[in-house]
This record gives sequence, structure tokens and C-alpha cells, in this order.
Amino acid sequence: MRGVRFLLEYAKPEERLRAWGVRSTIVVFGSARARPPGEPSALGENGARWYAQARRFGMIASQRGGALLANGGQRDNVIATGGGPGVMEAANRGACDAGAPSVGFNITLPHEQDPNAYSTPDLTFRFHYFAMRKMHLAMRANGLVVFPGGFGTFDELFEILTLRQTGKAPFIPIVLADRGYWTKVINFDALVEAGMVRREDLDLFSFADDAEDIWAALVERGLPLPHQKRRRGQPALS
Repeated sequence: MRGVRFLLEYAKPEERLRAWGVRSTIVVFGSARARPPGEPSALGENGARWYAQARRFGMIASQRGGALLANGGQRDNVIATGGGPGVMEAANRGACDAGAPSVGFNITLPHEQDPNAYSTPDLTFRFHYFAMRKMHLAMRANGLVVFPGGFGTFDELFEILTLRQTGKAPFIPIVLADRGYWTKVINFDALVEAGMVRREDLDLFSFADDAEDIWAALVERGLPLPHQKRRRGQPALS
């Protein structure tokens, strides 16, 4: 009956997202270990800074991207996260600050990851299969913002980069938050020098260091906005 379970994990979120008019999203990834300023965290001040910037970005994107607009019942650039704590919570919280809905694609893990309190309850889902969760994260994304994180964040980032590199997914702007972190933990130039990727593959993403810069980078790289015509190949619910 595994095929039936796959079908249900596809159909339920699809139905709920349609009901809320969620046509497109901005997906935010990042560490579950970040905590709000003033709370103890294994990541220290960096974690608090990343949390604050993710929260600020969630509010900015919700206010400017179309999540609050009722254009024939369609919402664009709605914040979507993995639904857990840390950076994910912060981005959902920022959308909540703006009065906008946001999506939480949670997943069942051995060490239970409870949904955060800020994703819209009707748009908070719990998946069993990583593959189905990844598909929902990617299939309506207008943009991707990746804050510092560990193995899970790397997994999601390189999944999308590979889809873009191989042409299996339409164009979306990808922004890595905190250049210092990403260029320290990944030597992108070494990948080029070793012949593992092409120099132009590094154009698949850009860097930004705060919430305003992240938004500006997404727009500069072609994030579709409600008053603009949609790019050919951009995802849309129909």
C-alpha cells in the first residue's frame, strides 16, 4: 500500500494549498538549532542573528511578494519552510508578523520534530517520505533562500541546485544568506578548479547578508512579483 500513501501525501497538501490560493512560494531553509535573540543556543550570537534576519525576511517577503494580495484568490511568494524550529520557525514567524499565511512542510523523524507555532495551522503538514516533502517544497517555488545549516540544509540546497544544473526544474533565484558562512564551509572555487562543476554553475546562486539584501537579490535575479507577467516555465497552480 506504499503507493497509496505516496498519493495521499501528494493529494492532501495540494488540496489545502489550492483552497488557500497558494500559487507560488518562497522556500526558506536553515538550521533548526537557531534561537531567538536572548534565548540560549548552541549557535550563540550567530544563531540569534540568523533567526532575526530570517524573521525579518519572512515579514518583508510576505508584505511585498503577494502573500497578502487577493488577486482573484491567488497568493504568490508565500513563505514555505520545513515547518520545524530555528530558522524555519523564524521565517514562518515573520510571515505571521505581517498577517500573512505561511506553509510548514514538517516530517516525522526519530527524534520528533514538532511543527513550530507560526506556520498557518491549515497549511502545516507532516510527511513520512522525504521524497514527497521535497517535491512539494520544490514544485511551486518562485525562489529559494538558504540560511546557514547542517546536513539537512545542505541536502535541500544541493537537491535544488542539481535540479537547476541539469535543467530538471525551471529557473528560480537562489540566495545563500551569510556569505562568510557559506564560503567558509564550502570551497566553491575548488569545485570549479577540480573540474567538478563549471564556472557558470556558480551563477545558479548569489549571496546576501541581511533580510533587505536577500529580498533585493531575489528581485534582481528575477523573482516574479504580482504586478509582473509570470516567466515562462514558472510554477503555477491550475
